[in-house]
Parts: sequence; structure tokens; C-alpha cells
Amino acid sequence: MIKIYRTILLPVILYGCETWSLALREERGLSVFENRVLRGIFGPKTDEVTGRWRKLQNEELSDLYSSSNIFRVIKSRRMKWAGNVARMGESRVLYRVLVGKHEGKRPLGKSKLRWEDNIKMGLREVGCGGMDWIELA
Repeated sequence: MIKIYRTILLPVILYGCETWSLALREERGLSVFENRVLRGIFGPKTDEVTGRWRKLQNEELSDLYSSSNIFRVIKSRRMKWAGNVARMGESRVLYRVLVGKHEGKRPLGKSKLRWEDNIKMGLREVGCGGMDWIELA
């Protein structure tokens, strides 16, 4: 079942994730989905104390599923794609769309995360926070 999850379901879910700009709400939704699928694959577990069946906890799921979680996959793919975009150059339309500044005013409320903001946050997590991601690529 894990092979089916890795080869069929995960690529369908992560199609185009390199260009996603995820908010916390979407990250939680993906995490819930991944845990729900893994619970279905691994099934319930008997409790040693009571002898009853119970759901696996998140820590137990991460121990059983040794592969990296869905966010690490998304972040690594996003970083690879950022390198490809940076090497494209300013003449390419894709570069201008992903890196360019939007004209006009943004709507009121909390500003939406841009793709470039996610790249910069990913670099901070790795320890390259002060560097320009285009020059780094």
C-alpha cells in the first residue's frame, strides 16, 4: 500500500507544487490528508494496557512512514524550481510572472504570501536567510 501511495497518490497530489504559495490553512489541510491516508494504510493498533484498538498517533505514523513528510517534499521541489527559474533570466515570461512585482493595490487585510516569499522563508530555514536566491542559484 505504501508503494501505491508513493507512486500514484503522492504525484497526483503534488502536481505543480513547485509554484504553490501555501498559507497555514492549506498546510494543515495537506498534513491532515497525509495523516488520514497513512492511518488508512497502517490501520489501527492494539493498546498494550487496555487491549482495545486505537488510532495511531501522529508520532507513531512518522515513525512507521520513514519517508519525509509532504512539506519537505514541497519545499525541496520549490527550491529546485527556484533554481531553474533564476537561471532562465529576465527575458523569459515565467521569470517575470513569478518574480515580478504586481501593479496596483493589494486587497485590504493580511497580505497574501507570494511565491518569492516562500522561497525566502525556505532559505532562512536552511541558514541562507540574508542571501539573494537568484544569485545563490
